[in-house]
This record gives sequence, C-alpha cells and structure tokens, in this order.
Amino acid sequence: MPKKTRNRCAWVGDDPIYIKYHDEEWGVPVRDDKKQFEFLTLESAQAGLSWITILKRRDGYRRVFRDFDVSKVAAFTEADIQDALLDPGIIRNKLKVHAVVKNSKVFIEIQKEFGTFSEYIWSFVGGKTKVNEWKNREEVPATSVESDVLSKDLKKRGMSFVGSTIIYAHMQATGLVNDHTTDCFRYTDS
Repeated sequence: MPKKTRNRCAWVGDDPIYIKYHDEEWGVPVRDDKKQFEFLTLESAQAGLSWITILKRRDGYRRVFRDFDVSKVAAFTEADIQDALLDPGIIRNKLKVHAVVKNSKVFIEIQKEFGTFSEYIWSFVGGKTKVNEWKNREEVPATSVESDVLSKDLKKRGMSFVGSTIIYAHMQATGLVNDHTTDCFRYTDS
C-alpha cells in the first residue's frame, strides 16, 4: 500500500530540511524574544539568497551568534566580527554580519521600550495572527501593508537588512501571518 503524503505548501518540495522546517516551524506563532532574534538574523542573512542556503547553515549561525543570545551579540567586539567573517558555517558577508550586531543593539532598545520585542512586533498585526486564504503560491504576496510599516519603523530605529520583503518573510516564519495555502495540512494547524 503506497504511503499517503501530506499536502504541503508548494514551495516545500521534497528536501527533508524544508519539510521539517515547514511542518514544525514555519508559521507557528513566536512570542519568545530569543526565537524572534534568531529568525530576524536568519531572514536578514537570506537577502539575495535562497532560504535553503540559510537553513543549511543554521547551526553555524547558532554557534557564531552565541545561540542567538541578543545581549552577547550586542557585546561583539570588532575581533568577534572578524572571527565571524572567517567562519565558513555562515554567509560571510561583511555588511550582513555587521548588521546582526547593529540589529542586536536596536533589538535591545526595543525590548527596553516595549517590555519585549515580541510585544512590539505583534502590535503590527493587532496581537494575533493575520490569517490569509491563499489558494496557491502565486497568490502569496512578497510584502504587505503591515510589513511595509514595520520595515519602515525598524529602519527608522537603526536596523539594517530589514526591507519589507525580508520583514514579510519574518512575519510568515514567526506566525504573525498565516500564509500556508488553504490546501496545506498546516493551514488549520498553525
């Protein structure tokens, strides 16, 4: 008897890394600041690259950026940055690595102002997941009104690599929006 496969979003394909990420993480609401910082770091690193490229280096990012401890990253010295740029476990783009450190400092300032980064970011969707009803991947936008506003605010605060497309991907990943297509088994599970 053939094994029944689950219907997933079309972007997933058959790569086991993508399947695990889609089935267990993508679109699950994240209210933990450490996890928010991790996804923000990874999404920023992805700019101009495929998501699978970043997922395959996730452990390298975790190691280099101190298990995504925002305080430790904010304390990076120039020597720490140079060490990161020599590490083959991450994308060694000077601007992106510097952005992680810069963004960590802004992240902490947002925490001070709002209590948590999660309180801040979830306020852009009214505190609950915005559920979309896309029938296929062609309908899923690259940005939204919310990602435009959030991106603009993050840039105003001093963050880099947080354009609207990157921020919309972050919102999808952390469950601020549910962009699983309606035929995906995760659509009603997320």
